[in-house]
Amino acid sequence: MDNDQSIKINILYTSDIHGSIYPINYANNEQVEWGLSKIATKIKMERALDDHLLLIDNGDLIQGSPLTYHYVQFLKDKEHPMIRLLNHLSYDAAVIGNHEFNYGLDLLKQAVNESNFPWLSANIVDSKTDSPYFGKPYIIKEVKSVKIAILGITTHYIPNWEKPENIQGIEFKDTLQETKKWVSYIKENEKPDVLIVSYHGGFERDLETGEPTEVLTGENQGFAICNEVEGIDVLLTGHQHRSLTGNINGVEVIQVPFKGQALGKATLILNKQKEILKKNTELLFMEEFEADTQILELASKNENETQKWLDTPIGIVDRDMLITDPLRVRMQDNPLIEFINNVQMDVAGVEISNTALFDNTSPGFRKQVTMRDIVANYIYPNTLTVLRLSGHDIKAALEQNASYFTIDQAGELAVNPSFIQPKPQHYNYDMWEGIDYILDISKPIGQRVTRLYFKGAPLDLDATFDVVMNNYRASGGGDYMMFKDKPVVKDIPMDMTELIANYISKRKEIQATVNHNWKVIWA
Repeated sequence: MDNDQSIKINILYTSDIHGSIYPINYANNEQVEWGLSKIATKIKMERALDDHLLLIDNGDLIQGSPLTYHYVQFLKDKEHPMIRLLNHLSYDAAVIGNHEFNYGLDLLKQAVNESNFPWLSANIVDSKTDSPYFGKPYIIKEVKSVKIAILGITTHYIPNWEKPENIQGIEFKDTLQETKKWVSYIKENEKPDVLIVSYHGGFERDLETGEPTEVLTGENQGFAICNEVEGIDVLLTGHQHRSLTGNINGVEVIQVPFKGQALGKATLILNKQKEILKKNTELLFMEEFEADTQILELASKNENETQKWLDTPIGIVDRDMLITDPLRVRMQDNPLIEFINNVQMDVAGVEISNTALFDNTSPGFRKQVTMRDIVANYIYPNTLTVLRLSGHDIKAALEQNASYFTIDQAGELAVNPSFIQPKPQHYNYDMWEGIDYILDISKPIGQRVTRLYFKGAPLDLDATFDVVMNNYRASGGGDYMMFKDKPVVKDIPMDMTELIANYISKRKEIQATVNHNWKVIWA
C-alpha cells in the first residue's frame, strides 16, 4: 500500500507537559524518564527523517511544575520558558488547556502573544462577541501538496474548576456541539484533504465496549465526537493523562500521558488523488532518549533559580511528618494532613477544613522544611474558598469520600478501582479537621458514615457551618456536587504553597500534632 505514488503525512503532538522540562523529580532531583527536553530529542530525530511533519501541542503546557510556578512568582515580566522552548522547536500550533487559566488571564495572554505559533480553541469564545477568544479556531497547513485542517477544541468543563476572575469575559461552549459546527464549516468552506481535531479532553467511554468510564458530565466527550461528528480523520486527545491508541468509528485516536512521558505520532498514507489509504497512531516513550542539550541550555537560567528557591529553608517541625504509606495516611488521622488543615483553618478563620493527599508520591515533611518540601507535597496551584454548608452537605461529602475505599478478596481495605482508572484520582479523597467522624467500609456506599460529631455532640444536619477547602473542591470538582453553587463566605486568592510557607516562616517552629478526630474501619 505504501508505494512510490503514495504520500506520507506525519503528525507529532505533545499534551499535558505541565511545565516539565528537565528530566528530574523536583521533590528529590532524581532522574526520571520524562520532560520536554527528552521529547525534543525525539522531535529532532523525526524531523531528520521528515522535515515537513506537523507538530502540535494539545494543552496544559504552562502550569504544573516548580519551574513554571517560580516563573509566575518571580519572573513573569520575562519570556515564558515553555513558550521559548516551543518556539525553538517550531511548533505549528497549540491548543488551550484547562490549566492554562490557573495563573490568570493576563499571564495566559502574555504567553499567547509571545508564541510564534497560533493557539487554537473553537469553543472558548468572547462572551460579548461570540468569536473565538484566542483568535483562531483552526488552521490550514499544506504539507506535500496535501491540504490539512487542524481544529482546536477544549473541554468546556473549565468553569467548574477555575476561579471566576481567571475566566472573566469568556464563555465555554459545549465541546461536542462546537466540534460538529466547526467540522461542518471547515469541510464546506476549506475542503481539506485531511481533517485533524486536537481536543484538550479525553474519553468518557471505553474505546472498545462503549461502556461509560466516568460520570457523563461533559468533561470528556472524545467517544461522542468520534461517533457523532462526520469527517474527522484523526482525533488527538489529552487531559486524562492516559496512554491510548485506537480507532473509533473510523476515526484514528490517540492520547499521550503527562509530563512528556511520550510523544504522540499519527501517520497517514494518501494516494496521489489525496485519498487516505491508511492511518496509524503510536506512542513514542522517552526511556531510551537523552535530554536535548539545547533545550536544557535555553531553560537553564529558570532551572538554576528554581533550584535555589526550592532549597531555601522555611522553618522546622518538632518531629518529621514523613509519609511512608499513602493508604495508611488515608485510613487514620496523620500529622501532615492535620497540619495542612490547620493552616487552612488559621488563614480562613473557620473551625472546619478538608484537604487531600494529592498523590501517592507525596514525601511529607522532614524536620527542616524547605520550599522543595512544600512544593513536593502541595502539587497544585490551589487557592482556598470558604463555603457555608449544611450538616447534610457535610455528611454527603463524607459519604462521597467513603466511596474511595473497597474491601478486597482477602478482606483488606483497598482503593476503589474507580479512583484509579481511567486515571488516578487520589486527590478526590478528603480528610477533615474540626469534626469527629468514622467511615465504616463494611457498609454499603452511601451508608458508611457511622459517627459524625462537632464539638462533642452529634452534628446538627439542619444547621450551617463555614468550611474551608481548596477552590477545585469548592466548585464541585471530583463529583462533590453537594458543594456546587453553595454560598461563598470568602475567597482567599493566595496560592496554598505560599500560605503554607508563610505559616511556617511566621512561626519558625511548628508542632506535628495528631488529635485522632477521624478513622476508617472495615471489619
